[in-house]
Amino acid sequence: MVAPAPRPPAGRYGPEPTDGTRRLQRLALAAAVVVTMVLLAWIGAGVIRDPVIWQDVGYRVDGPTSTEVTFDVTTPIGAGATCRVQALSSSYAQVGVLDVPVPPTDTRTRRVTVTIPTVELAVTGVVQGCEPVG
Repeated sequence: MVAPAPRPPAGRYGPEPTDGTRRLQRLALAAAVVVTMVLLAWIGAGVIRDPVIWQDVGYRVDGPTSTEVTFDVTTPIGAGATCRVQALSSSYAQVGVLDVPVPPTDTRTRRVTVTIPTVELAVTGVVQGCEPVG
């Protein structure tokens, strides 16, 4: 014969849930699941709408007046983009910025190298973001 599991003393962990409380907890859980799914769908739709993808490849600090940045840009074939490229100092201050037009081509991904004029010595160069053109 198996003994039933011991129950904690009444009221030790709060009042015993009633049928109404259990129903409310299930409803709250279902609402949380629905909100999470809507949020994920919204984020996914944003990724699909933004067809421009960029990837930093490298940089070279040429001195206190310029930094060269190389990056890849992926767009739909025949679509162009504009990318904002920045040079940053050791304190992460923007010491140079350049908006770079990336013209449409017959390939999805192309490599771009630009030289950014800087007002002081940079320690890195990165793409801040890219937007589709048109």
